[in-house]
Amino acid sequence: MARITVLPHPDVCPDGAVVENAPEGVSICRVLLDNHIDIEHACELSCACTTCHVVIREGFNSLDEATDNEEDYLDRAWGLEPTSRLSCQALVAQSDLTIEIPKYTINHAKEGS
Repeated sequence: MARITVLPHPDVCPDGAVVENAPEGVSICRVLLDNHIDIEHACELSCACTTCHVVIREGFNSLDEATDNEEDYLDRAWGLEPTSRLSCQALVAQSDLTIEIPKYTINHAKEGS
């Protein structure tokens, strides 16, 4: 099992977080949601939007390669970086991960708080 460190995000996780024992083979998004880190996921984890975009700051090479479909959606993500992934598609492996949730997402359906 891996540890996922989430860097601070002003809305989703202001103090940052650490998830111990993230199960291998489960999407990063699912692990975050199961640990009360409410990352956006407008398409319900189906790889049909970019709202769960994360940047992998450590552990990127432990993840499987993104599919062509994921890459196509990532091209639309705000703040795209070489180590960007859709957290609904990136499955936890054995290595620890450090992730950053970008400040903004492209979500036309998002309503104000």
